[in-house]
Amino acid sequence: MDHSRVPVLEALQEFHRRGDVVYGPPGHKQGLGADPRVLDIVGKGVFASDVLSLNGLDDRRESQGVLTQAEELMADAVGAEHAFFSTCGSSLSVKTAMLAAAGPGEKLLISRNAHKSVIAGVIVNGVIPVWVHPKFDAERHLAHPPEADDVQRALDEHPDAKGMLLITPTDWGSCADIRGVAAVCHDRGIPLIVDEAWGAHLPFHPDLPAWGMDAGADLVVTSVHKMGGAVEQSSVFHLQGDRISPEVLKQREDLLGTTSSSSLVYATLDGWRRQMAEHGHDLLDAALRRAARVREAVAGLDGLRLMGPEVVDQGLAAELDPLKITVDVRELGISGMQAAEWLRAHCHVDVGSSDTCRISGQITHADDDRTESLLVDSLHRLVEQVDTIGKQPPVRLPEPRALQLEQAMRPRDAFFATAEHVPADRAVGRIAAEMISPYPPGVPVVTPGEVITREAVDYLTSGVAAGMLIPDAADPTAETLRVTAR
Repeated sequence: MDHSRVPVLEALQEFHRRGDVVYGPPGHKQGLGADPRVLDIVGKGVFASDVLSLNGLDDRRESQGVLTQAEELMADAVGAEHAFFSTCGSSLSVKTAMLAAAGPGEKLLISRNAHKSVIAGVIVNGVIPVWVHPKFDAERHLAHPPEADDVQRALDEHPDAKGMLLITPTDWGSCADIRGVAAVCHDRGIPLIVDEAWGAHLPFHPDLPAWGMDAGADLVVTSVHKMGGAVEQSSVFHLQGDRISPEVLKQREDLLGTTSSSSLVYATLDGWRRQMAEHGHDLLDAALRRAARVREAVAGLDGLRLMGPEVVDQGLAAELDPLKITVDVRELGISGMQAAEWLRAHCHVDVGSSDTCRISGQITHADDDRTESLLVDSLHRLVEQVDTIGKQPPVRLPEPRALQLEQAMRPRDAFFATAEHVPADRAVGRIAAEMISPYPPGVPVVTPGEVITREAVDYLTSGVAAGMLIPDAADPTAETLRVTAR
């Protein structure tokens, strides 16, 4: 296919050339009605390119096939049979993917280190989750993706499961053996869905971890805004084989997706695909070299512990994305949350993720010499000035098995059950009626229907005291927890 073509961008350019006046949404009429104070900050181009697909980018009948052509080019670029654009982020896309594999009352294998959006999907569609627990790295207090053997055991216990949802790469860059998990699933005739939100760049360079479509996954969801070059909320479904019907997937997406899709998302997805198809290898090659230099510099800093290939050598992960710079800061005597706040306040550096133990930043094709040196210099300053950072109470990190909570009720039933708030200490032994997700990265410690343990309560309450954020909890202070009523 001709990857110099960008159907959405070309249609948008033609819309501008024609000078159409729109007597329908959006009400700002391509910026004519936008507050000048807003234009001063976001620019006129944002509003000028905010156009509906129907009677805008395309006509009422969509006879030009603008979006369809763009999606076909995307599928070709990454080696998928079908691609579908989504403008609601992978938080919605992963819910759609789950709906396409399993319905209410049916079982779905799910990595327990899933983002809260996955748990929300479980609640929305009433699926029965069969948790496949990740490989827990006790030394780093970190969850790596589960392995093929873990999936095999889960299927032996639940042969009626309709599919498997695997999360890889993780927020920290560790990756699953997708090919091995796919083989296990396909032996049972069920599809493998991969939540590859952090992996949109993977198809475009051979030195990056395996791309889900190449490794045998049936359906892969990517967030192009995370590691790619499209605006926030840009997501793509990639599909191959016949275990999930493209018709079913499209209908499920129509059930959940917006009817007012953003042309800004479509246009930037289209443009990013062209950029990667034409220049992706060279751009990512430069990013990989840059990341290697950053890694070498960070490895030489006292008190910082870089996560590197040793997690693969130790059998904890199948692969590692080298563009993720994950650094444990505990030897400095501070938490990752403190490190993130200090870097923002003193260096104007915002890291991607932080938790009680570590921070994580990413190198992409967009980085240059200035951003490379800024990151390294800022970490130098953190090490040199760490004594200026006040001490905080320690977080009581639970043992790995203490995070494997008993699922006493179906998540949907618990979430919609009559609930009450009880003091955190009295919540031990009760059934959770809410998600409690330290954010970022947003992986729930407790999901609806799980039995709350002493270890979970101690972790959450001590974490909040040390600066942990749990914005999805009814009580973000964790002084009280929402549980099902007795």
